[in-house]
Order: sequence, then structure tokens, then C-alpha cells
Amino acid sequence: MGDTPTVRSIATGTHGRYLVALPSGAGPWPVLVGFHGYMEHAERHLSHLKKIPGSADWLLVSVQGLHRFYTPNHRQVIASWMTSQDRKLAIADNLAYVGAVVGEVKQEFQTTDALVYAGFSQGVAMAYRAATLSIHPGTGILALAGDVPPELRDDLSITWPPVLVGRGQEDDWYTKAKMDADLAFLSPRVSWLESVEFDGGHEWTNEFLAASGRFLNACRIGIEHRRPGPSN
Repeated sequence: MGDTPTVRSIATGTHGRYLVALPSGAGPWPVLVGFHGYMEHAERHLSHLKKIPGSADWLLVSVQGLHRFYTPNHRQVIASWMTSQDRKLAIADNLAYVGAVVGEVKQEFQTTDALVYAGFSQGVAMAYRAATLSIHPGTGILALAGDVPPELRDDLSITWPPVLVGRGQEDDWYTKAKMDADLAFLSPRVSWLESVEFDGGHEWTNEFLAASGRFLNACRIGIEHRRPGPSN
């Protein structure tokens, strides 16, 4: 036997965690599913989703990454979506996880056909993947401070929903070059593409929240207009 070990993978079950915030009025409701950034948690992301104008009329779902760990001071549990190790397997696990979450939400609550996925930073890749590859395709994507994952660029079978891309002008991670590359890629593939560059860094701002509110409202109205009218 050599000194180099054989690397193997095995599927195993695990439990994920997600938060649900219900509107005050009666359903059915449109659904907004969000994915937090690296070293964040579901509560933090939900707090941002709630600040989007008009989001009180949506059923909000904040999904926490499966890979949990502690902050350096060990006072909070935070999470990550994936690393470069076993990347393809992690993507498959995450898609199955999100599909199960959305399926459970749709089974438990009365929902409309409007299903928007929102991501911040590392969670943006999850929003893009969930909207295009999961068993519950999205009718819109909110992408703040994160880029289109590379595997989606090579998949010509994808049908893209409307997309809103956001970036802070002082963001050193999601640079202008990355945003321009994403917009150039998405433009010929998306029937409705919007972008906003705001004064700020790698963060949520009131300007992006306002743009997100307008985007969500347009997505909801667009779905409602597709419903067939009463037959005579």
C-alpha cells in the first residue's frame, strides 16, 4: 500500500434550519426565499428581507447554510454554504436542501406562483442555483454583492427568470468588473434584467432595499397577470 490515501465520499442525512415569517393578512401569499452571506445566519438575513418595502405582504423564508460554525468569540453560531472541497457534491446537497424547504413551505401554507430567490454575498450563488436548477424554479432573482456561479454559465438549457443585480460602489469583493461580466452574460438570456450601483460597500443599503421592493412588486404583478380569467 502507498502513502497516499484514497479519498471517498458517502451520502448522509443531516438537518437544516430555516426561518419563516408570515404576512398578517390571509393567503395565498407570494414567497421570498433568502440565502445569507458567509459567516452570517438566518436571523440576520431575515432582518434584511423584512426591510424590503412591501415584503410584509410576502411569505418570507430565510434558509441557513448547512455548514455551521462559531464566531471567533464563540458567542454566535454562523454558517457557510460551501467550500471548494467536494464542490459538485455540495451543490447537489444544497439544491436538494432548498428544494425540500420550499416544498415543505408550499405544502404547509397557501402560496401563489410568485417565488423569488434572494441572496447576499456567498448566498447569491445559491439564489441563482435555486432559481434555475431546483425542483421549484424561481420567478425572480435578487442578487446583492455576489456573482453568477461558473457552472451556470455553461448550461445552455437554463431558462432564466427576471433578475435584479446590486453592488456597492466601494465593494472590493464584488467588483465593478465582476458585475459588468454578470450583466453581459445575463443580458441576452434574461427578458427582464435590472441593476443598481449604490453608494456603499459590501452591504445592504436603503437604495438597494427600495429597488428590491419595486422588483418584488413587479414580479408579483407579472405573475398575477398570467393567471387565466374566469371562463364564461
